[in-house]
Amino acid sequence: MNAIITPSVAREKALQALGQLPPFNPVLAKLMATLAREDVMLTDLADWIEKDAVLAGNVLRIVNSAAYGRSASVSSVRQAIAILGTVKLRNIILAMQVARMMTQLKLPKGWSDTRFNQHATGTALMADLLAQYMPVDYPEGAFIAGLMHDLGKLMFAVGLPEAYTEVCKMQKESGRPAVECESELLGVTHPELSLAVLEKWQLPVPIRNAVRYHHAPEESTAALLSLSRAIQLADQAVNQLGITLFPVDTPPTDPSSLLEAAGLKNKTERVLDAFQKDFSAMKSGI
Repeated sequence: MNAIITPSVAREKALQALGQLPPFNPVLAKLMATLAREDVMLTDLADWIEKDAVLAGNVLRIVNSAAYGRSASVSSVRQAIAILGTVKLRNIILAMQVARMMTQLKLPKGWSDTRFNQHATGTALMADLLAQYMPVDYPEGAFIAGLMHDLGKLMFAVGLPEAYTEVCKMQKESGRPAVECESELLGVTHPELSLAVLEKWQLPVPIRNAVRYHHAPEESTAALLSLSRAIQLADQAVNQLGITLFPVDTPPTDPSSLLEAAGLKNKTERVLDAFQKDFSAMKSGI
């Protein structure tokens, strides 16, 4: 099928959707600035969260959820940070704040912001776990890269809703990968568009590259897994678990074989258990 729109026009219209995104709120802006740091001060993090009543309430709800099985209720943000750790809590807040920002977009009929946010968060959590249990280059970028990996699809849906509906229809009917259908019909793919978004947001280059190449990662070595490959694995694993952007006809499956073949081996069960725990706690907040 011939392209229904030229690549330059498709890219321009999709990127125009960026103008519909609200600016980063103060908490998100500060968290974005800490992505390369592991030493975020507990007091600073608590101060940022406590200034946002909705965010603080969601943090406490998550730490008190059944997934964490605490016998005593946690009533303060500072106590929640002490329990979860600053890095994990930073990731939780990033997911919630990005989800909040995305829900302010005008989305086309048939697009579920809940499904989008849950798939993005699931991929982020899985990528972060892979980076903890496997030697991944730039592991500190795994969560945010997973969170942002499908931003291009969102920009397509907002900027080119009718054209992207055709892309989704082709993908479902043909069973071909999304990037092939996007390239054929629009002349530009969602990873390319995601890259443009992350460049605009000035995220670190390793995160940009991981998102850009998550459907075609460089060959990984036995010693080190590329971040792009980790995002690809995480994306595939959460899709197998049924946490998909669009409804599918096939039932969820166990991604253990996928992860074991990628080198996770005897750590697979531990990773999947940790994923289910964290995703169960987070999904209702996004």
